[in-house]
Amino acid sequence: MYAVVQTGGKQYRVAKDEVVIVERLAGEAGDKISLDQVLMVGETGGAASVGAPLVDKASVTAEIIEQTRGDKIIVFKKQRRQNHRRKYGHRQDLTVLRVTDIKGPGAKKAAKKAEPAVEAEAAPAGESEA
Repeated sequence: MYAVVQTGGKQYRVAKDEVVIVERLAGEAGDKISLDQVLMVGETGGAASVGAPLVDKASVTAEIIEQTRGDKIIVFKKQRRQNHRRKYGHRQDLTVLRVTDIKGPGAKKAAKKAEPAVEAEAAPAGESEA
């Protein structure tokens, strides 16, 4: 089973036991969080439930592995022939998640035991016993 979730303004396709790096979420390493903005839930090779915009009663549960920072990005601006240069740097705060469970809108519940069929006590009116 897989799901498409939205967090940090981006969309991610996740599956159970998959490790995903997303923009920073509140929490410490070992905390469990729930991602409720589920856009789509589907089975591999099966039908998918697409939300409008979200899938009702669907959620993805994940565990925070660590809080980290991304690589440094250099932003360099220059105006030619003007002796004008600006250099900026940026490092994005990130959260590493491990997906532990995906619950779709039609989550499978424990199957009920089949009740024994009720036998017809009287024969149909058109038949008589001989």
